Amino acid sequence: MIALEISFWLSAALLLYTHAGYPLLLWLLARGRRTQVEAPASGELPQVSLIIAAYDEASVIAAKVANMRSLDYPRERVELIVASDGSSDGTGDAAHEAGADLVLDLPRGGKIRAQDQAVERASGELVVFSDANSFWAPDALRELVAPFADPAVGYVCGQVRFTNDEGTNQEGAYWRYEMAVRSLESRLGGVTGGNGAIYATRREAYIVVDPRMGHDLSFPFNMVKRGWRAVYAPSARAEEKMVPSIEGEFARKRRMMSHAWPIVVQGGLASPRGYSALYALQIASHRLLRYASPFIHLAALGTNVALVAGGAGAVYLATLAVQAAFLLAAALGPVVPLRPFKLAYYYVLVTASLAAGLWDWLRTGTPAGWEKAEGTR
Repeated sequence: MIALEISFWLSAALLLYTHAGYPLLLWLLARGRRTQVEAPASGELPQVSLIIAAYDEASVIAAKVANMRSLDYPRERVELIVASDGSSDGTGDAAHEAGADLVLDLPRGGKIRAQDQAVERASGELVVFSDANSFWAPDALRELVAPFADPAVGYVCGQVRFTNDEGTNQEGAYWRYEMAVRSLESRLGGVTGGNGAIYATRREAYIVVDPRMGHDLSFPFNMVKRGWRAVYAPSARAEEKMVPSIEGEFARKRRMMSHAWPIVVQGGLASPRGYSALYALQIASHRLLRYASPFIHLAALGTNVALVAGGAGAVYLATLAVQAAFLLAAALGPVVPLRPFKLAYYYVLVTASLAAGLWDWLRTGTPAGWEKAEGTR
């Protein structure tokens, strides 16, 4: 019985720390620290190569190129490259007609290899990346390159806002929480993850990674291991359409996690070598514990049931009732049109996606190619 009690309370404490205690700890540690490196008031803006890897994006690529061309940044200092990854719908022709400086028509090899080949052809001192369905604010590029005024900065990610005109997805609430955590991490050891909508690296800092392992998770920690700073620029803003449904979000995150688990297990993220003590704490708290949360939840529920079955006190009846009530709310989420029920449903499915992605990777491996998430164009 003692072992069950220890296991239950340890599981509960880890879950509470992961979702609430860790952000609070970051807030306490970050108080008084500067939030962002600002660009010098004068001086020439850096030469950038703006890279868009695209697979069958003919429906949006012209609008994307136009958006990039309209940015408030000197035209002569931006090289716009579209890397078409085996597209069969005329993506390359549409990008060329829309005004891309360089269009690469590549055989299908996956997003990472398309980006690698674009970087090989790039001439800018900074290489900047975006997705075909992400649209930037006019000042986004200026804001994104500003932190590179600090020579220690090797990687910068901006802020993406997910729009949802209709549907059930609750990703927006989670994403606001995630961005708050990212901002605090940036002020301390550095960010532990990025996003594909808006990010940049120094040309000299760019890393060629396994094609299964996306830049979003593999770049920040690898930059830190190599002595660079990886930071967040919240004023560099982009917008992207959200997957309409919670079920669609589950599928998207499941696919993402099938790419993330190889980075954790084989790609070096879990190895503390090269991390400062603070950054190691951030990786353990934000990534390792977060990814382990479905299994921690199962441990908390299983030990709680065993304790109640074994005649434990009223406190364990209460904790089991709380867990059962949450699961019931999640089960009712698809049919009850109230936000607390939808948020519970969202949390359960997104947490389950972490384990489902691990299962997919272990069972079938992770392909290098990618498909568009339904409803995001």
